[in-house]
Amino acid sequence: MHKKSEPSAVKVAENKLGTFAGVFTPSILTILGLILFMRLGYVVGSGGLLQTLLIIFIAYTISILTSISLSAIATNLKVRGGGDYYLISRTLGLEFGGALGLVLFLAQSVSIGFYCIGFGEVVAGLFPVTHGMAQIIALVAIGGLFFLAWMGADWATRFQYIVMTIICLALISFFVGGGLLWDSALLQGNWQPAADAPTFWVLFAVFFPAVTGFTQGVSMSGDLQDPGESLPMGTFLAVGISLIVYLSAAFFFAGSLPQALLSSDYEAMNRVAWLPIFIIAGVFAATLSSAMASFLGAPRILQSLAADKIFPILTPFAKGAGPANNPQRAVLLAAAIALLTVGLGNLNLIASVVAMFFLISYGLLNYATYFEASSASPSFRPRFKWFHKYASLAGALLCLLAMLAINWETGALAVALIFGIYQYLQRTVKQSRWADSRRSYHLQQVREHLLQISLKLEHPRDWRPQILAFSSSRERRSQLLKFSTWLEAGSGLTTLVHILEKSPAQKVAAENELYEDIAQSGVQAFPLVINAPSLEVGSELLLQSFGLGPLKANTILINYLGTYTQHFFTPKLKSFGKNLHTALRLGYNLVVLDAKESEWQQLELQAAEQRRIDIWYTPGNSGSLMLLLAHLMTRSDFWELTELRVLSTVQGKDSKTAMERLEQELEDSRIDANALIVDDFSSSTIHRYSKDASLVFLPLTLKSDQLVDCSGLAVDALLAVLPLVVLVVAAQNIELDADPEQGVAGLLAETEDRLNAAQERAKQAEEKVITANLAIEKNLNALLKPRQQGDGEERVQLYSELTEIRQQLDKATRRAAKAEAKLEVRKQEFEQLQKKHHLNHNADQEVKSDSES
Repeated sequence: MHKKSEPSAVKVAENKLGTFAGVFTPSILTILGLILFMRLGYVVGSGGLLQTLLIIFIAYTISILTSISLSAIATNLKVRGGGDYYLISRTLGLEFGGALGLVLFLAQSVSIGFYCIGFGEVVAGLFPVTHGMAQIIALVAIGGLFFLAWMGADWATRFQYIVMTIICLALISFFVGGGLLWDSALLQGNWQPAADAPTFWVLFAVFFPAVTGFTQGVSMSGDLQDPGESLPMGTFLAVGISLIVYLSAAFFFAGSLPQALLSSDYEAMNRVAWLPIFIIAGVFAATLSSAMASFLGAPRILQSLAADKIFPILTPFAKGAGPANNPQRAVLLAAAIALLTVGLGNLNLIASVVAMFFLISYGLLNYATYFEASSASPSFRPRFKWFHKYASLAGALLCLLAMLAINWETGALAVALIFGIYQYLQRTVKQSRWADSRRSYHLQQVREHLLQISLKLEHPRDWRPQILAFSSSRERRSQLLKFSTWLEAGSGLTTLVHILEKSPAQKVAAENELYEDIAQSGVQAFPLVINAPSLEVGSELLLQSFGLGPLKANTILINYLGTYTQHFFTPKLKSFGKNLHTALRLGYNLVVLDAKESEWQQLELQAAEQRRIDIWYTPGNSGSLMLLLAHLMTRSDFWELTELRVLSTVQGKDSKTAMERLEQELEDSRIDANALIVDDFSSSTIHRYSKDASLVFLPLTLKSDQLVDCSGLAVDALLAVLPLVVLVVAAQNIELDADPEQGVAGLLAETEDRLNAAQERAKQAEEKVITANLAIEKNLNALLKPRQQGDGEERVQLYSELTEIRQQLDKATRRAAKAEAKLEVRKQEFEQLQKKHHLNHNADQEVKSDSES
C-alpha cells in the first residue's frame, strides 16, 4: 500500500508551485498594472514629483506593514488554500473569515470582468471598430483566461511568464527612452504640483489601486510547495522590486516631459518610450495579467470557504479536480460573475466598493496579526522575526485611514456589507470547525484583569453574586440552575458543583452529566465535579480553596433538605445544619431554595404581570442581601414585570414612623418596592400575607444546627403552606447605599492621614527640642562670660531662664518620644493595611511592567 501511494504523492508535489511562480509572479504582475502604464504620469504631472513620492511612500508603507503581518502569520501556521480568508478565519474566527472570504471572492470575480473591460477598451481604441466591440473583446478575453484557469495553476503560470516578459520589455523601452530624453530643468519644473491640480487625497485614490495586488500570491497558498517560506519571500520581493520600479518611473516621467503634457495625456508613457509598441503590448499584458491573477485567486478562496462548510449552499464548490485539486466548479462560478459584470458595463460604484474590499482584507490581516500577538499565546511562534505587534496595528489603522481618504461612502458601504454577513454567521453557525485565537485573547484579558483587580481595594459597591450551586441529583437541577441565573442576573457567575464520593473513574461521566444539564437548561454556568473520600471533607476543602486570585465565590445556593433535594453534602438533617454553619464560618452567604415541582409549574403558568415577590425584611446584612437579590431578579425577562413587596415589623416604634423609616431605606438603596408594616414575623402572619405570592424571601436562622423560622420554630411547617421560598442568611457585609469613600479605601485614606499627622507632630516635637537646646547653649555661653561689676541681677535672670528652658526641654523630649512611638504605631498600621490588600508599590510596578511587556 505504501509503495502504491508514493507516485501519487510525488505527482502532487510536482504540481505544487514555488516562490517565483506561485507568489512573486502573480503579485508583481498585479502591482505593475494599468496604474503604472496609464496613470502614474498623470499623478506626477498633476501633483508634482514631491507629492508623488509622498503618495508612493504612504501606499507602500501599507504594503510593507501588511507584508510583515502576512509573513508573521504565514510562518506561524501551515497555510492551506484560501489566502487572506484562511489566515483571517484561523485567527479572528469564522465570522470575520466567512464574511471577508465571501466578499473577496465576489470582489475578485467582479475584478476579472473589470480588467477585461479595460483590455477591451484599449484594444478597441486602436482600431476604428463599431460600438460595443469593447465588450465583445472583453468576452473573448474572459474565454481565453477561463481556459487557462480551468486547466489549472500550472497552465496559468506559463501564461504569466509570457506576460512577465512583455512587461519587462515595456519597462526597458520606457527607461531607455527616459534616459535619452532626460532634462534636469524639466525635473526641477515638475517638482511642485500644477496650478489646477486635484487635491492630494484625490491623487492618492488614483494611485493606490496600484499596490493592492501584493497579496495575490496569498490566494495561491494552497498550490504552494512551502507556503511558510514562499509567502514572505515572494511577497517582499514583489513589493521591493515594484517599489523601485514606481520610484524610478516617477523620476523618469518628471525628467522627460513637461508638466502640462503629463497632466493631460494618459498615454504619456508612449511618448517617453524608446519603442512605443512595447508600451501598448505592456498595457495589454498588464490588464490580462491582473485578470488572470483574479481568475486564479477567486476560485481558491471559494473552494476553501466551501470546504469549511460555513455557508451550506456553497458546499459543492469544495470539490476539486485532478491531483492538484483544481477548483474547476469555483472557476465556472467566477467566470459567470465576470461575464455578468461585462454585460452590465460601467459599474463605477461597484468598482470602488471592490477596491474597499481589498483594503478591508489588508486591514483585517494586520489586525488579525496584532490580535494574535496580543493574546500572548504560547502557540504564537512565528519564524519571521522582523515583526512587532504595533507595526501590525499601525498597518490596520493606515488601511482605515486610506479607506476614509479615498471614499468614505463606499468604504462605509463595504464595511456595512461585511458586518451584515458577520452578524448572519454569528447567529447561524453554532460551532466552529477549527481553533482560532479568540480564546487565547480572552485568556490573556482574564489574566490582565485579574492582576488589575488584585491591585484595587475591595468596596461594597463592587459586590456581585458569585454563586456555588450544589447539586448531586438531576431531579431539580434545572430549576436550581435557572434560579441561580435569576439571582446573578448577568452580573456574576454560577458554578454548578457535584461532590462525588464514588470512584474517580466516574468523574468524567459526572462532568458530562453536568454539561448536559447546563446545556438543556439554556443557562450560563460552569460545571465542577470534586472527588473526595466524603462529602464533608470535599465540601470544606472546596469552600476554602475555590476561586482564582481575587475572584472567589461568595454565595452558596442549595435546595432545601427534602424528598427532591440534593441534600447539601449529606442526607442527615443534623449534618445539614452543621455544614451550613461551616459555610457561614468560611464567609459564604447562604441561599436555600424550597421549590417543589408543583409550585414551580404553577409559577411558570402564572401571568408575568401577576407575579409578586415578598421580602420579609429585617435590618442588617441578611435583610440587605434579600433586597439586593430580589432586585437583581427583576432584571431577568421572567421577573421583569414583577412587583416587589417589602414587609417589616414595627420594632418598638409606631406604624407611621416604621413605614417612613422603611420607605427611606428603600429610597436610599434605590430599590423600587412597595413597603408594608406588619405586627410581627410569626408563622401565621407570614402565611396570611404571603400565601398568594409567587416567591417569598425569608431570613434564615440556624439554631443548634436546625433551620428555624423568624419565630424560632422549625421551618418545615411554614414551608409546607407557602409557595416558592428562599431562605437567606448573610455572612458578609452588604451595604446597599455605600458611599465611594466607605470601605477599605476610606479606611486606608484615614490611616494615611493619621500617619501624616503623626509625622507632623513628631517633626514639631523634634523642632522644639532643637530650639530648647539652642536656648540652653546660648544662656550657658552668657553665664560663662567673665563676671563684671553690676551683672549679678542679670546672671540671676539667666539662671532662672535656663531652669525654665531645661524644664521645657524635658517636656519636649517626652513629647517627642511619645510622638515617635505613635508614629511607629501608625506606620505599622498603614503597612499592615497595605500588605493585606496587596497595595505594595513594587508589586504595582511589577504588574504594570508585566502587562506592558
